[in-house]
Amino acid sequence: MRAAVLRSRPDGPALRSIGSLATSFKASKTALPARFPITRSLNTSSRRPLSQRRSGPTPNVSIPIRSLSDKVAAKVTVKQRPKVLAALYKSFAFCGFFVIGTGVVIVAFFLYDASTYRETPSAEDIPVSELALNPRRGGPKNLPIADFLVGDYDSDSMVQQKDKPRLVILGTGWGSIALLKNLNPGDYHVTVVSPTNYFLFTPMLPSATVGTLGLRSLVEPVRRIIDRVNGHFLKASATDVEFSHKLVEVSQVDQDGNTKNFYLPYDKLVIGVGCVTNPHGVKGLENCNFLKTIDDARKIKNKVLDNMEQACLPTTTDEERRRLLSFVVCGGGPTGVEFAAELFDLLNEDLLHSFPRIVRNEISVHIIQSRTHILNTYDEALSKYAESRFSRDGVEVLTNARVKEVQKDRVLFSQVEDGKTVVKEIPTGFCLWSTGVSRAEICETLSEKLEGQNNKHALETDSHLRVIGAPLGDVYAIGDCSTVQNNVAENIIKFLRTIAWEKGRDPEKVHLTFTEWRDVANRVKKRFPQASNHLRRLDRLFELYDVDHSGTLDYGELSELLHQIDTKLTSLPATAQRANQQGVYLGRKLTKIASALPGLKANEIDYGDLDEAVYKAFKYKHLGSLAYISNAAIFDFGGMSFSGGVIAMYLWRSIYFAESVSFRTRCMLAMDWAKRALFGRDLMSF
Repeated sequence: MRAAVLRSRPDGPALRSIGSLATSFKASKTALPARFPITRSLNTSSRRPLSQRRSGPTPNVSIPIRSLSDKVAAKVTVKQRPKVLAALYKSFAFCGFFVIGTGVVIVAFFLYDASTYRETPSAEDIPVSELALNPRRGGPKNLPIADFLVGDYDSDSMVQQKDKPRLVILGTGWGSIALLKNLNPGDYHVTVVSPTNYFLFTPMLPSATVGTLGLRSLVEPVRRIIDRVNGHFLKASATDVEFSHKLVEVSQVDQDGNTKNFYLPYDKLVIGVGCVTNPHGVKGLENCNFLKTIDDARKIKNKVLDNMEQACLPTTTDEERRRLLSFVVCGGGPTGVEFAAELFDLLNEDLLHSFPRIVRNEISVHIIQSRTHILNTYDEALSKYAESRFSRDGVEVLTNARVKEVQKDRVLFSQVEDGKTVVKEIPTGFCLWSTGVSRAEICETLSEKLEGQNNKHALETDSHLRVIGAPLGDVYAIGDCSTVQNNVAENIIKFLRTIAWEKGRDPEKVHLTFTEWRDVANRVKKRFPQASNHLRRLDRLFELYDVDHSGTLDYGELSELLHQIDTKLTSLPATAQRANQQGVYLGRKLTKIASALPGLKANEIDYGDLDEAVYKAFKYKHLGSLAYISNAAIFDFGGMSFSGGVIAMYLWRSIYFAESVSFRTRCMLAMDWAKRALFGRDLMSF
């Protein structure tokens, strides 16, 4: 709109544009002079060219202020409309791209899914060794010897490695799986022997007992992991080892129920069979449930749900209902505590809506712990936090109590009150036994055959994870079935032998200066990495144990020093992270050994003690402990500990989600947690 020049009279003041007048009049109508009436008419003469206008005084002009303001507003509206439309266009475009992208993904998935089906037969002739079908017999018991396996010719890579050193792995636990994932494919002819053909993610096992997670979300087929190294799997149990013949005796049960044994030869043997639950000499454990395998989790889930269903029947008395709904956990370790927490979550979140309220009101959960606190391996503040959390939720924690007997309908235990031992009982319809571990059957057999095996709970190994008493460099043990021997003081002669040989004296008569003591300390650190933390201030130790102030350490003073360090070294914890670290360590070391073997064979060198030459000793690094406690979690990271509610629970889930063994199990874990949030826990027993 073009501006018109206006004057109130010929000698009037300076004229303003219509746009500025419209703005000023819109702000305040009273500011206009009376001679400017507000109308909706406009003198069109102002729109004519200057040459066509009449000269002379300009008459009063009626200015259409309201029209101008409306047009200005309309103009502003016209300018704003494209922004709104642009936003709408962008929204529709985003939705369109999202729909198209989702459609493309769905179509691509179905195309991929269709490609996984085979319509034509894929079978082809595969050569199989006659000795694989009819193995020769031999060994101390004259059993079949599996020198060749039926899958040795399945592929070119298997054919190439059938003559490589034979690596036999017993068990499919954390240590064995970590070992398989760190081996270099093609270095060994790998055979895995285990009665279970899957790997079980044990830290999340309590969640599967109440339907929070599906059972299949915690297992991974072990054959998929073995395929990486072109290995073989035998679903059987190892029962014995003939060390002099390098043969593993393997037992299996056929379809008729008959037990058949055979020998499996090895060049290197790794024992990772895990452990079993420690009975501690308590009677009546046949009335208990255990939580070590996926079958245990299934049985517990069915037992818990069956008790609740039976408690709803009209024929169940009040006393019987209270007994059925009484759940007792024997053992206050991480497994027992997490099961009690998961059980409470089930009662508090799902049963409240799916079962009669009387069932929810009469349910009771009890934890019997022999120590002063539950989770006694954690920081004391975290133990107290867990106990306070259970106290708030109504879970009874009985400390300083020892189970004496487990009967079919009750648990008898003793507890100290006022300095006296009192025997009590708890009626129960379900009892979980989770009180430590002991050796598996094959470990007991091997311990009796080998010299130097003095541990009653596990196979003893040196710092290179070699089984003590077995031929050096042939047999290793990892995971819960083993423990690293920390006999620093007993190896003092080995540390002094080199120095004594250099001086030409008896090792027991050598007096070490500070420089020589520092050399011995470095040897101790290399042989026993766990002692490194206790050998930081060598000058202080030297001064402290130089009792006669002679400036040297004699044999007796050095023995006392190392003995004190030995007493401070504790056994490695029987946890998944320890087994995983040992598996990673052993996988990398065996790869190093395999790369060194060709040169040694060419020079006909015995490589039995090659471990120490090619790789360092194993050193365990504690990454921390964590536990789930009823929609909360606690974390203990070696000096730094904290606890929290739902946010800590999500952190707990995130850590285990990242530690899961495969992409498949991670997807299934995420879906199970989502299903719990959307549809609740699985309350079916089958």
